[in-house]
Amino acid sequence: MHLVRLMTAGVRPRNRAADLARAAASGVRACMMRARAVVAVGVAGVVLAACAVSGPGVNQPSSSTANVAPPSGAEVALGLQQPVKVAMLLPLSATGPAGKVAKGLKQAGELALFEQNNPNVLLFTKDTAGTAEGARQAAQEAIAAGAELIIGPLFAKSVEAAAAVARPANVPVIAFSTDRAVAGNGVYLLSFMPGEDISRVVGFASQQGGRNYAALLPQSEYGQRLAAALDIAVRRNGGTVATVQSYPLDANGMLDPVKRVKDTMTRASNSGRPVDVLLIAGGQDSLPTLATLLPYNDIDTRKLRLIGTSDWDFPAVGQQEALVGAWYPAPDPDGWREFTSRFSATYGSVPPRIASVAHDAVSLAIALSANPAGQRFTAANLTRPSGFAGIDGLFRLTAEGTSDRGLAVLEVQKFGPRLVDPAPTSFGPALYSGVPAAPATY
Repeated sequence: MHLVRLMTAGVRPRNRAADLARAAASGVRACMMRARAVVAVGVAGVVLAACAVSGPGVNQPSSSTANVAPPSGAEVALGLQQPVKVAMLLPLSATGPAGKVAKGLKQAGELALFEQNNPNVLLFTKDTAGTAEGARQAAQEAIAAGAELIIGPLFAKSVEAAAAVARPANVPVIAFSTDRAVAGNGVYLLSFMPGEDISRVVGFASQQGGRNYAALLPQSEYGQRLAAALDIAVRRNGGTVATVQSYPLDANGMLDPVKRVKDTMTRASNSGRPVDVLLIAGGQDSLPTLATLLPYNDIDTRKLRLIGTSDWDFPAVGQQEALVGAWYPAPDPDGWREFTSRFSATYGSVPPRIASVAHDAVSLAIALSANPAGQRFTAANLTRPSGFAGIDGLFRLTAEGTSDRGLAVLEVQKFGPRLVDPAPTSFGPALYSGVPAAPATY
């Protein structure tokens, strides 16, 4: 079975990306302007059959249409009188970061709808307010409106509540939580699952000669799951784990764990089995501090291989000298870079990192919408072994309700990452195996 590609002709191939991204953004803005005008005069049932963007020169707007947002109504339709209905359940009215993320997810989903040249999908959004009860009510309304597929919600408790309504109606849910406890039985998590990134980077480091590992992991349940994933990945590749030290988030509390790692490294070197790979799991809130403590404790990252997790995938990671040259797993950055360009050109803002997942979920729905009614979003179609190709590269949903992703390995450089091992272009029987369950991020 061939891989189903979700990206449109207006995105790939890469050597045309810049021109096509500008054309896609221009076409979307033009269509959105026309839709807004129709809504303004009170015409019901907004139909935007001509709004799909397929390449340069399509639907080019005048300069007066720049930065025009899509209409704020609940439904955006492409095409037919009886379209395939897909609902997005998001915490749009939630306060704080959740509401901002929800807005970006909604915009990314709408962008996918306009970028796909398919006139048979109607996408509408329901507000969960960020609560379980709000998600339950939103799911009920979506199913009553004829939704064949639910995309979202964001939080684990909301996913659980929406699923309780969707399962009896035989409506599958593609959600954004990372809590494996809510997956399965018709619920699929398209988020990045913690643990498989450890398997990817350890596998690559072992191929390059890494044998004896040390690790600095967060002092949390998440860190415990990463420790289990590290142990499995290292043993699978014939290596050993010399020490795993956990650290709290406060800077003073990080001192002793880093010192203990250094002491272990000294003893290992004296015994003739030196630590040659050090894994640090951390993001923007902890990694810069940990990086400064490495040279302070005489840990020379030029004399061992430093590796990280996908949490390292943030713009300023290369500002710390101790991290330059380190490897970490992440999606191929080209896809995200191109998506960010199109999103920013359309909406005038940078998308939240998770927005690519919403874009891929809507694109997946469109890719499967051509099947006959009742055969579109079956478990067999959603979990096809060959997977799909999206913004962040190769992915597939599993029968257990989680997702596999094909990750690249990047090297930290001062002015942006360097690709050192490309993401896979096809799935084997098990791309990353033996990864234990991980707690929720959302």
